[in-house]
Amino acid sequence: YILGRVVAAGRAQVHQDLLAETTESTGIDITCSYPDIQSTEIIHWYRQLPGQRPMFLVSTHKGTEELPDPPGQLSVAANRQSSALWLAWSQQGDTVVYYCALGD
Repeated sequence: YILGRVVAAGRAQVHQDLLAETTESTGIDITCSYPDIQSTEIIHWYRQLPGQRPMFLVSTHKGTEELPDPPGQLSVAANRQSSALWLAWSQQGDTVVYYCALGD
């Protein structure tokens, strides 16, 4: 299982998928939208494993970034108002929380 949360950073509102479910060895997309994103803001993604603190995954201003671990890709829309985190696989029984946020 992969969960998402809605988070806010500064004045910007961030909307994220609330729940996504996948099975072992199946890829999944988690999307996040930023209707009021500013030109200087950077998109950040974090992952939180059960019983642990959130850990930084990837950040970008635009375009596409590859993730080595877990394998996947972050893609930002041309207008920068949304991003999609694609993960190539998941481990059976894992519950993981993914957060997206904006920051300068």
